[in-house]
Amino acid sequence: MKTRSGGCDLARPRRRIETVNAEQPSFAAIAETHLDDVLAYLVYLTADHTLAEDLTVETFERALRRWGRFDPRRGGARTWLCQLARSAALDHFRSEARRLRREDRYAVRELREVPPPSFGEGLSPELEHALAELSRAEREVVALRVVLELDGETAARVLGISPSACSTRLSRALQKLQGMVSADAVA
Repeated sequence: MKTRSGGCDLARPRRRIETVNAEQPSFAAIAETHLDDVLAYLVYLTADHTLAEDLTVETFERALRRWGRFDPRRGGARTWLCQLARSAALDHFRSEARRLRREDRYAVRELREVPPPSFGEGLSPELEHALAELSRAEREVVALRVVLELDGETAARVLGISPSACSTRLSRALQKLQGMVSADAVA
């Protein structure tokens, strides 16, 4: 540090970064703790495990770049990571839509077989099909509230909607699932 006279002030000790952020866990610890949650959320959001893995990598790259701006007083790390994951997924969907429009405009598209969506291991084919029938918004709220077990207020913050809208969306999604799946398929 420079004094007014231009020399260094050796009497004042420098604060170390470790002491400034002592209450904040390391990025590595946060990433290790929440990696599976972010991946599960993105699998439900995208209905594509491979894409979800790619978006998980992108999410943690974004998180690492923005780690200095993370403030645990404003919300938990899992919520912050889910917001970044949602943003990465929406960016991907927008980019993909633009790419498809360009292909439609300038090239003849081949008919490609689309693989059926997969939401995770251990789900019955009937439940997989029912989840695929839900809209992205409905799958997203199910992933946040049921799979990740976020409370309504936190899930609403991730989605950028009110807690009551989040609750309504979840209720409607669960009613749709219940109507499409028999009781023995859920077990």
